[in-house]
Amino acid sequence: MSADSADTAPVRRRRAGSAPTIYDVAKLAGVNPSTVSRALSQPGRINANTEAKIHAAAKELKYRLNPMARALPTGRTNTLGLLIADITNPVIFGIVRGAEKAATANGYTLVVTESQESGEVEATSAERIQPAVDALILGTTRLADSQIVALAEVKPLVAMNRLIDGVACVVPDLEPGVDQALAHLQMLGHTSLLFLAGPAGSWISTRRWEALQRGAAQRGMTITSTGPNQPMLEGGHATLSRVIASDATAIIAYNDLMAIGLLLAATEHGVAVPGRISIVGFDDSFGSNFTSPPLTTVRSPLAEAGELAVMRALELIGGDARRSDSAVEGAALETELIIRGSTGPARTE
Repeated sequence: MSADSADTAPVRRRRAGSAPTIYDVAKLAGVNPSTVSRALSQPGRINANTEAKIHAAAKELKYRLNPMARALPTGRTNTLGLLIADITNPVIFGIVRGAEKAATANGYTLVVTESQESGEVEATSAERIQPAVDALILGTTRLADSQIVALAEVKPLVAMNRLIDGVACVVPDLEPGVDQALAHLQMLGHTSLLFLAGPAGSWISTRRWEALQRGAAQRGMTITSTGPNQPMLEGGHATLSRVIASDATAIIAYNDLMAIGLLLAATEHGVAVPGRISIVGFDDSFGSNFTSPPLTTVRSPLAEAGELAVMRALELIGGDARRSDSAVEGAALETELIIRGSTGPARTE
């Protein structure tokens, strides 16, 4: 009897509702259970005809490989955890799409968990899913640097929109987009700007503010900041009184949601956009061109960033993960200005 042979007697009827096992697949395919395991977990390691027979049997029985059981001998679950702060924020769509694309192409499952803008909830979620995944990706984190470092010491971790010593990070290049936004506003005659800051402790909000300060100073423009603010529609809506009091002619918001919230408030109170104020957002997230007027915004390569975060996570896991042709390792994550109708000439009165 060959190593791949087994009792080919008819498969015993399983109890109704019970899940098929690797032994059921082995009996139906006429091979040993160990051969089934190799065929399903390490494609290409056995005879092609035998592997095809096993996959056909697994499909007929509707068998699915248990990732937790698979992790016992290998220490891996082929699962990645993506933690985000607010699943309703359109900026997340691109990040998740890019991360899912890269994970699927490399045989991994992506699990997404939301903290609802709470660092405490995020910390708890990270600790809960960490044992069940091969790596963590912090998409829009609200954790302190020390907490992130502690998580990275336990299991591979990639942080997005955050730079931390000793931690793998994926951060877009802000300078091109910020420079283009300031040049655009200067060309329109704006000299007095206001930045609507993001949430307290947001690393990327601070970096955007610093880049705007540097660029405005180089161009002889003045810029002030107000915040912290909630990084959502309500947060932007609540800033209208401060915007009017500032007498700035151009407003740059931490993200598109805040910019849209301000735009809605301005419309409700008869403040013309872009006649009275011009508004610029950040990210070019889904829906930013649905407003009236559509939003001028600094586009971030969201999908590419999500894809790159997964590829870096796979490198940390061991460097032997199968790579896809869509890998964006080394790609420049540059920002760029997308000009729409929410910006116009500065008022002269």
